Amino acid sequence: MEERVEKVRMQISKIGRCERGFTLLELIVVIFVISIVLAIILPSFPGLEKNEFKTEVREIASILRYLYDSAVAGKKTFFIKFNLNENSIYFESPDGKRVKRFKNIQGVSTPSTGLISKGEFIFFFEPLGIRENISVHLDNKGKEVVITLNHLSGRVKIKDEV
Repeated sequence: MEERVEKVRMQISKIGRCERGFTLLELIVVIFVISIVLAIILPSFPGLEKNEFKTEVREIASILRYLYDSAVAGKKTFFIKFNLNENSIYFESPDGKRVKRFKNIQGVSTPSTGLISKGEFIFFFEPLGIRENISVHLDNKGKEVVITLNHLSGRVKIKDEV
């Protein structure tokens, strides 16, 4: 009888130990699938396009300011190359060489050249700054923004045209 009671006790304890929960691998797979679904769905929301444009404007402004500050503080020469045919910016900074693509670049202007909207344009950031003001023109569905870097102070201004 005691053996039988012991057997029933073991069976009950096995039932009570039902393994619940998920393994780490299952959680990783679920998070991966959710992130892929969000990456596909989120860009289609209309409100995000506006934020994407603002982010692009701020990123270009920060790159210009960063290069200016790095050249002056480090007493080194860095450059930025605008490839207007590919809507990309290639630059060399203390962190190395990098390329960034932007959707909305329309052109680059300086007082000496005016607005350039095709081809490549290179600026050098020297230990004493740059030689003239740089203006980067962006357009997103009729909303124009101009980012201007002052060659004397290194200050960056963002101006909405429309």
